[in-house]
Amino acid sequence: MEKPSCLNNTGIALTEANKPKEAISFFNRALDMEPKNPLLWLNMGIAQQKAGEYEAALQSYREALRIDEDIADAWASMAMIYFELKQLDTAKKYYKIALEKDTMSFKTWNNFGVLYFSEADYTEARTCFEEALKIMPMFYDALYNLRDTCRELEDYRTAAELEILLKGINSNTFT
Repeated sequence: MEKPSCLNNTGIALTEANKPKEAISFFNRALDMEPKNPLLWLNMGIAQQKAGEYEAALQSYREALRIDEDIADAWASMAMIYFELKQLDTAKKYYKIALEKDTMSFKTWNNFGVLYFSEADYTEARTCFEEALKIMPMFYDALYNLRDTCRELEDYRTAAELEILLKGINSNTFT
């Protein structure tokens, strides 16, 4: 007999292997057995989002949050969808909620910074990227984004220091 945890693990593996449509069927089977499991709904939403099924993903995230409103990843994932849909005010609102629920999410800080960068609000973007780096100092994406933000702010000295650091990370990756 199938167990929801095994179905969930298979769904996660398929999502990570870039096979989200196949993953969805596993999450559906798991949810048939445990419809009140918020993490199953979250994982379903992630697979749906990766498959480009944004409305279905939003519904799954909302279901996860109906069961447990403290799931920061669901708030952050909804923010990412609204960012992609160019609904920036809604995306900001959800990023803020996600960060209230989990102030230590360096990925959420980075993604929030990307939103501010897209609006040319480089001061706020810098703050977000710096928050991400306080939590995860060698997070490549935040370092890269902070470098570009510093260039926009004409802080060329910091941008140059970050460029050197980024090159060091790249050269160490392949040795």
